[in-house]
Amino acid sequence: MKPSTRVNHPPEVHVPADNRPLVAPVYQSVKFTFGSIGETERHGRGEREGFYYSRISNPTLRQLELTLAQLQGREDCLLTASGVAAVNLALLALCKQDDHVVLFAEMYQPTRYMVRRLLARYGVRHTMLSIADTDAIERTLETTPTRLVIFETPSNPMLKIADLERITAAARAHRALTVLDNTFAGFHNHGQFDIDVFVHSLTKYASGHGDVMGGAIIANRATLNAMRPDLIVTGATLDPHAAFLVQRGMKTYFLRYERQCENALAVARFLEAHPKVESVCYPGLPSHPQHALARRQMHDFGSVVTFSIRGDRATARTFTEALRLFAISASLGSTESLVQPGQIMRPRDLNEAEREWAGIADTTVRLSIGIEDAADLIADLEQALARCP
Repeated sequence: MKPSTRVNHPPEVHVPADNRPLVAPVYQSVKFTFGSIGETERHGRGEREGFYYSRISNPTLRQLELTLAQLQGREDCLLTASGVAAVNLALLALCKQDDHVVLFAEMYQPTRYMVRRLLARYGVRHTMLSIADTDAIERTLETTPTRLVIFETPSNPMLKIADLERITAAARAHRALTVLDNTFAGFHNHGQFDIDVFVHSLTKYASGHGDVMGGAIIANRATLNAMRPDLIVTGATLDPHAAFLVQRGMKTYFLRYERQCENALAVARFLEAHPKVESVCYPGLPSHPQHALARRQMHDFGSVVTFSIRGDRATARTFTEALRLFAISASLGSTESLVQPGQIMRPRDLNEAEREWAGIADTTVRLSIGIEDAADLIADLEQALARCP
């Protein structure tokens, strides 16, 4: 074999069956082959297991899909290149012309954009509500034939808690699907409820280190099998190496999440007692208006703490820029702590009533709490507050 041929057909290395690696290898290959045309055709007809093209499936992705599905308490999972891709591909696969979607002012802006702008171009109608008004949700489902309800809990950034029992019961009674963006709560929460489809941004808690983007759609196998052809043909596939990094991050998922929740509660208690803080939104505090509901629905309360600082936009800016350990940045769920002031987060696509529902003001500050020492975080918050008038 000539050298130019050898470098394209390197020697195979066989790992004995009783000599497995403790970390699964990365299948960084676009293509897979079978031994014959017949076996290739059998795979194409679904008559045998295997892999053919990584846009359709890949062993590294499949391991992560099975991990996430089991954590969320469902049968199957499909991975996407980002969290917003998971949301949008789920909506595209589930909706058609003349369908009706219920969505909420207190949710991720790209999700609102997808429903109100992109799906609307193709004849999908929608109703915007507040996630806090469960009565209005039930009335809308009763009076308007609805394809699906898409929502998140806790909401971003004001941490409102959706009443999952009432929403899922109303949706089921009126034959509407429920799609829950469960990113803020994590894979270990809400699996006990009658949710049809979960979507997650793997960029947050799953990866956990702010260096990988990805998304996941999780549901029972029949639901995902119906969605799968549309998801495959859109091509928003997660890269195998990214999937490997997320799988590696999942090994410390619970360690990180528990530490972040402990830190978040300590920070929330500190802020609630501080004279320069007007109010604190954290579901783990008894003062949260839906604390009892959060306790019933969740195992823990998350790593995001949102509060209102006494003063105005300038005060919030002074506080934010005085922080040393909290970087001014989007996202959440990573090991480092982050801050976002209301000046950056205020929605520009909502009318006055919808902005009231969203509840974000110039004095709003969202903290994503990391795994640093809680005393250090509190000391940093204290010195930043001391700089405020």
